[in-house]
Amino acid sequence: MKRVDFGSGKTLTNILATALPMFVAQTLNLLYNIVDRIYIARIPVIGTAALGAVGLCFPLVILITAFTNMYGSGGSPLFSIARGAGKREEAGKILDTAFFLLIITGIILTAVGELIGRPVLIVFGASEQALVYALPYLRIYLLGTIFTMIATGMNPFINAQGYSTTGMTTVIIGAVTNIILDPILIFGLGMGVEGAAIATVLSQALSAAFVLRFLFGQKVEYRLHLMKPEEIRSCGPRARKIIGLGTAAFIMQFTNSVVSISCNSVLAHVGGDLYVSIMTIINSARQMLETPLLSITEGTSPIISYNYGARRYKSVKEAGAIMFLLSLGYVVVVWILIRLFPEFVIGIFSSDKTLMEDALPAFHLYFSTFIFMVFQHCGQIIFKSLGKKYHAIFFSLFRKAVIVVPLTYILPYVFHMGTDGVFAAEPISNVIGGLACFITMLLVVLPELKEEAE
Repeated sequence: MKRVDFGSGKTLTNILATALPMFVAQTLNLLYNIVDRIYIARIPVIGTAALGAVGLCFPLVILITAFTNMYGSGGSPLFSIARGAGKREEAGKILDTAFFLLIITGIILTAVGELIGRPVLIVFGASEQALVYALPYLRIYLLGTIFTMIATGMNPFINAQGYSTTGMTTVIIGAVTNIILDPILIFGLGMGVEGAAIATVLSQALSAAFVLRFLFGQKVEYRLHLMKPEEIRSCGPRARKIIGLGTAAFIMQFTNSVVSISCNSVLAHVGGDLYVSIMTIINSARQMLETPLLSITEGTSPIISYNYGARRYKSVKEAGAIMFLLSLGYVVVVWILIRLFPEFVIGIFSSDKTLMEDALPAFHLYFSTFIFMVFQHCGQIIFKSLGKKYHAIFFSLFRKAVIVVPLTYILPYVFHMGTDGVFAAEPISNVIGGLACFITMLLVVLPELKEEAE
């Protein structure tokens, strides 16, 4: 079983060995939702309406992801720091505690979501027509919440142990299954949006089964154990540490959910259901384009955490610098491509010619400052990797809650920008929030690493 040793070898080699499999994994993981949207948009007669309706479910889907990232992104840096410091027992307990938190939260989210799904969708702006497609999709999707949380939440602990190829494989299994099942259930069996949801649940179940089989197996360095009642009672301090650091990742996803709700609500009011569908396409494109950037930063995270725990501060700075340069190179190339060929990206998600006319100007506006996303991602990941939860939490809130959400209402209504105001909020936040996060990171982290090294 091939494994990356974070404590030896060249930093660039280790980053690529971790980031490349993670890129493949995250790209395929993205297909869970992207493939659904592509097929749903092409359902005869109802495609565009169904796509917008399913887009109304995204805030709840994002909320599930937020809790998943809280425990996965919160626990894995602490796990890596403990590994680097040689604290094997503590690392194992962090792993077990994170798994317990994922299971309990998954059960609660499933029950609550099934109970209040309809009124929540109405609050999100769903019309009676949209509810016909959105509610069945949501109720089926929620049944796979635990599978989703296990597969996505425990994968960072596989990567944190250096088993990046295995982490990639866990996602490939589910993604390939989803790609095969989608057309069969949606079109072959005529199940429409319900078929897309069923395909996603079955795919995530297979991924979760593979993750559990690996982590409970004999070959992994840190095996997963089910905690006994007395261990559960004593895991409070450890759980608080995981949640404390993971709150930044939670807030980032939660505020994405709030932004999605705000955007859909305002767009439904000032532009109608067509613009809700356009925002669904733009969000899908953003997820697709962000995936390599996330792979670079998240792939570097365990290397930074491990070397920080081992007090190899020179390696920490080197990993951070390489991460920034790789990320910057990627966003520059992608920004140029999406400025030149926006029709191609939009066409991946919809073939509706009428929609294309309105989508193009919105797409250009939304992605106008895509380059600046590198500053937010790199600054945020370094704060998280070094266990600086307060900085990570603040900048998670600052960009979305303090900038994007207020602007989503102020620009359309106060400045009378209409739908353009909604699409302009994100690029403004990229510049202000991204630079604030990155500059603060440099001012805080570099002096500290220098002092520690001395």
